[in-house]
Amino acid sequence: MMQQDDFATKLVAWYEEHKRDLPWRHTTDPYKIWLSEVILQQTRVQQGLPYYHNFVENYPKVEDFAAADEQDILRLWQGLGYYSRARNMHKAAQTVANELNGQFPSNYKDLLQLKGVGSYTAAAIASFAYGESVAVLDGNVFRVLSRIFDVEEDIASPKGKKTFEALANELIPTKNAGVYNQAIMEFGALHCKPKKPNCMFCPFQEKCEAFRLGKQAVLPVKLKKTKVRNRYFHYLVWEHDGKLLMKERQEGDVWQGLHDFMLVENAPAFLENEQIFESLIEQQLAAATWKIAAISADFKHILSHQRIFARFFQLQVSTSEEFEALANRFQLKILDSEGVEQVPKPKLVVNYLKDTKF
Repeated sequence: MMQQDDFATKLVAWYEEHKRDLPWRHTTDPYKIWLSEVILQQTRVQQGLPYYHNFVENYPKVEDFAAADEQDILRLWQGLGYYSRARNMHKAAQTVANELNGQFPSNYKDLLQLKGVGSYTAAAIASFAYGESVAVLDGNVFRVLSRIFDVEEDIASPKGKKTFEALANELIPTKNAGVYNQAIMEFGALHCKPKKPNCMFCPFQEKCEAFRLGKQAVLPVKLKKTKVRNRYFHYLVWEHDGKLLMKERQEGDVWQGLHDFMLVENAPAFLENEQIFESLIEQQLAAATWKIAAISADFKHILSHQRIFARFFQLQVSTSEEFEALANRFQLKILDSEGVEQVPKPKLVVNYLKDTKF
């Protein structure tokens, strides 16, 4: 095996020459590091930067984040997905602000006690903010280690994770652990990429087992595949006098706290128009006087375990009395354009509203 010092030295030297200039790399504030790491679990750096800046601008300190309304946090998080992470962040911030005197735990073990903080995030904060020698493990790190050291264990298996964790912690230096962790993730993101890794100009070319054996395309190994199911949403967009009826998703829902429209779901495909409105009549939704104003094109939204296909039916209600009756009957909110803009929404709904320019 390559010597620890040799590996770390080459990695850090590459990093110092090629690293991106990112705002969270200029601070040891655990709050800002925590923000950046959770956001970057959701998206790529360039897409995540505006979110990071928005959160820091709106909530400069963890106490500000803790005191915020959950709806405001979800609104800023809008578009990132996995909204439970935003809710967990809010709870973690409240713990830090209210129970820990505004101070994040200063070590890996205690950081794991915060809501929503797993091994990766705890290792990142512990090493970047406090210099603790604990290795991060993300997709980039799995790829670098599996290729250089020819590790064929399935990264999705418990055994594989233990194998990689042991190797990563064996390689991490006791000093400058934060720089090393940043370096190995950056190396995976920019150089040892999933496709077309830059092997010809790699500092590890002579020692890399994947290069020697021609196995770059098959490493890392991930055998478990997530079963994805299709879902077909028919959204009923009730409209009157420039106002819409929207529904807040309730506790236990994957989109808890977000707002969308009244929903008729069907599988395995979209219903024909006549069937949709038969369903509406059966549910006594046709008690109000309304007409079809527009039927949207089909929208597609991909989640980790499902593909959602949505069609939006804009239904104009004749009178304000009937509009209010629908709202009361089905516990919907009456929102004008400003209200619609302010509430947090799934990206699927954001895309529809953007397309219709409501």
